[in-house]
Parts: sequence; structure tokens; C-alpha cells
Amino acid sequence: MTTKINVLQVIPKLGYGGAETGCYDIAHYLAEKDCGSFIATSGGDLLKFVKKNKVGILKIPVQSKNPILIFLNSIILSFFIIIKKISIVHARSRAPAWSCYFACLLTNRVFVTTFHGTYNFKSKIKKFYNSIMLRSKLTIAGSNFIFDHINENYSEYLNKKKKLRVIFRGINVDYFSQKNISILKQEKLKREWNLDTNKFTILMPGRLTYWKGQEKFIESLNILIEDYNKSDFQAILLGSDQGRKVYTKKLYSLVERYSLTKKIKFINNCREMPLAYSLTDVVVSASIEPEAFGRVAVEAQSMSKPIIASNIGGSKETVLNKKTGFLYKHDDPRELAKNLNTVIELSQEELKFIGNEGRKNITKKFDVEVMCDSNLREYKKLLK
Repeated sequence: MTTKINVLQVIPKLGYGGAETGCYDIAHYLAEKDCGSFIATSGGDLLKFVKKNKVGILKIPVQSKNPILIFLNSIILSFFIIIKKISIVHARSRAPAWSCYFACLLTNRVFVTTFHGTYNFKSKIKKFYNSIMLRSKLTIAGSNFIFDHINENYSEYLNKKKKLRVIFRGINVDYFSQKNISILKQEKLKREWNLDTNKFTILMPGRLTYWKGQEKFIESLNILIEDYNKSDFQAILLGSDQGRKVYTKKLYSLVERYSLTKKIKFINNCREMPLAYSLTDVVVSASIEPEAFGRVAVEAQSMSKPIIASNIGGSKETVLNKKTGFLYKHDDPRELAKNLNTVIELSQEELKFIGNEGRKNITKKFDVEVMCDSNLREYKKLLK
């Protein structure tokens, strides 16, 4: 008789980001596979969608970097681990990882981490703080880019007793699918966003922050008009500024300077992202710093939409250049404009072919089921 696997995932906040949705997906997948599944978090919008009859929730302030709270969290986690007979503790961020590390030492449980980003470090203290993600029995990198980043910058924390493994993030390809799109909902969203059906539609999703490249994107649209004489388009900047009011004002000023106020629409959020993708002809991911994975590029391809993405970070692994989309030099708005012009000039048949290739690429490599299954197999290996 085998012992039931009980997994506790610990994440600062359960929002709608890549790390959070991955945690949510794995939690429910484990429950379906007859494993005990638990999440420790401080809260978050995604929490209300967790099936409480399948996934246990522990609400504690694991988002805090306060050393006293980190210590108290480790004590609470230790009791929770013992009471719920947790076998594996999986931390998904640095502050909670320190609490998990101490709790696993106290309870002799298996400690796992997922390295979700590049985590900046400008001092030895910050690097030491980041190193908690490599003090586990297994460190999961969400892409080959992150895997290389770890080896290049944290080699002193790696040894043969600890495992470093790439498990690509996955998305729900059934959710991000053209087959599920409601025509009525499409028409309603078109009216809400005041979209012109006859114009070529460009979508750039992502929170409004400088490294996502909104400024470069706006510059590229101006170049598209001036250098390529393409003006029959509408562009959507979809994302919240999350309180970055100064940056938002800067973007609005840039739009006015280039006389693009009638071309660019700022949309704060969209509850159904597949619907947003379905209304567009091309999707842009213009990050000027490396994305650890690049969820936009993957979601767009899953929705059978051509993607234009900067040639850094995870996008280099998820986009098949000139087959499922186009990669361009990340800090060059002229090259972005050139690629936009290329896509605009494609026929409907060519656009459809790129979209179909993108869909095949994602269902083969980046399906959420593959990600969840890979995690479970690794958990089982560790317990053996």
C-alpha cells in the first residue's frame, strides 16, 4: 500500500500572473490524481475560484519579507505540515521560500522551489536572499532561459545532491481556443471597446510598466505610418498600470505627440482574455527585458493568432520565428514596425496558416496537462 502524496504549495498572493495560475492549475490537477492538495497564501483574486472541497487553503501573510513574520510563518507552516501530513512543500517565491525552508528542516519534509524569474541582485546580501530558491531538493526552472540564468549566476549554490530541472509553464489550451469563442460576446466586446471591424487590429497585452515595452510599441506604430504608409489599423494596449500613474501619463503624452489618439485604445482589463485575442489580427509582446516564460506569446499562439515578440527571454523558446510568428530585436521599434508591416501585408490564408502552426506548437509543448504531469512525476521521484 502506497502512502498518499500530500503537497503544500506556498505563494505570496493568488492573482492572475503566470506563477499564480500555474499554482492554481497544479493544485486542482493533484486533487484529481487522488493527492492531497493545499495552498498557503495571503489571499488574491484567484482564490475565490479555488474548489475548496478539493484544495485546502491556509491564509497567512507569506508575502511578507519581515524576518519576524517569516519566522512566525515557518512555525505556523510546521504545525500545518504535521497536522495535514504534508509530504512535499513547494515554494513559488523567495519570502515564503525562507519560511518553507525552515519549516521543512523542522519537520523533515521534502522542499521544492520554482524559480519563476531572474530576480535582480546588486549586492551579496540580495544574492544570498535569492539563493533560497536553490536550497531545495528540486529547483524547477520555467524555461531554458531561466535554467541558463541559474547556472550562470548561482553556480556556487548548486551541487550534485540537488536537482535543477526545466519544466515549461503550461496554459489551458482548451480555454485558450477559438472553438470556445461566443459570437455574441465578441460583438458585445467590440461595442464596449468601440472597435472598427474593418480595421486591422493589433493587441499588446501586459501591465503598464516600462520593461513591457509600451513606449517602443507606440514608437513603432508611428514608424508604421510614416515609413510604410500604413494607417488603416487600430491598436489596443490592454493592461492595468497597477498604480504607476506617472508611467501612464508618459504613455498618453507619447500617443498625443505622435497624433495616435484615434489609433490607440487603452483598456484597463479584460476578464476573458481568449475573447480579447479573438478580436485581433496580430498580438505583440514588446518586452525590453527578458520574460522568464512569456505567457502572452503562448496564449496568442494557442488562440491561433500570429505573434510578434522581442527576441529575448522565454519568447525565443516559445515562438517559432517566421513560422508561428516573428521575433525582432527587443529595443528596436523600427524592426518591430517592419514586422508589423509584414503581417499587415499577409493574405488571410497566410495569416490562418501561421495561426494554425502556432496552435499546433502550443498544444504539443505547452499544454497545462503536460506541466502538471511533469510536476507530479518529479514529486514521486523525490519521495522514492
